Amino acid sequence: FTKKFKGILEDAGVKIILAPFQAPNANAIAERFVQSIKHECLDKMILFGPGSLERAQRDYTEHYLNERPHQGLGSDHIQGAPASSQGKIEVTERLGGLLKFYSRAA
Repeated sequence: FTKKFKGILEDAGVKIILAPFQAPNANAIAERFVQSIKHECLDKMILFGPGSLERAQRDYTEHYLNERPHQGLGSDHIQGAPASSQGKIEVTERLGGLLKFYSRAA
């Protein structure tokens, strides 16, 4: 980035993090998240100002990191208790029902 562009980002509260030297996978991981949030969230919403964008980003990130199943973990979740086959099924909605997470009550 140019010095002027970095200044604009820093004034907006964006922290610039450089990709690690000789680590091509670090860029791929970031690009995959950007593709996911655009396709699964931002392309389906009409946003009014930076506040609604920040809320959508925050809710999507929470869902992406903690609620959705991860293939690398055998379709398990990063956080949370082991799945149970007993109890009432509960649904947690985010972004007005655009994202849903199903779990069983304890």
